[in-house]
Amino acid sequence: MRPQDIAILMKIVSMENQEWQLSLLSNTLSISLSEVSESLNRSKIAKFIDFEKKKINRQNLLEFLEHGIKYVFPQQPGAMVRGITTAHSHPFIKKHFVSEINYVWPDPKGEIIGLSIEPLYPKQILAVKNSPTFYKLMSLIDVIRVGKVREIKFAVEQLKKEILNEPSQ
Repeated sequence: MRPQDIAILMKIVSMENQEWQLSLLSNTLSISLSEVSESLNRSKIAKFIDFEKKKINRQNLLEFLEHGIKYVFPQQPGAMVRGITTAHSHPFIKKHFVSEINYVWPDPKGEIIGLSIEPLYPKQILAVKNSPTFYKLMSLIDVIRVGKVREIKFAVEQLKKEILNEPSQ
């Protein structure tokens, strides 16, 4: 698995029940067609997507995000930079947690200064600007990568709601 594989799967989740094609994923994520295709093949092997590469195995994906992503794609907050908020600094998540420190994906056009968190793939910032749901999902994943226990529990519940289309408890 590569980090962009998670972004591609989360983009599909963010599209809810819309039909998707490789070209749509490629364009909306700024990832080449060949890399999207290779990614879906890796996801098929990992059992995150079905054999025909048309349906996400949502329970498997959620289980990996909850228990594995922080070990496979760990992240340590870096230097103070200008960027786009992520993790507990995302507007939705910030409503539930108070923090004086912002986390951001580095972006020279960003309006917030905070500790840098490397996105899962280089063009992720472009992709989140065009999809509020995708932005929220990727920020929730960053909570799992860098958050504390209470924040992680919240992120997992929200991801469960989004990925499994179930109400959170």
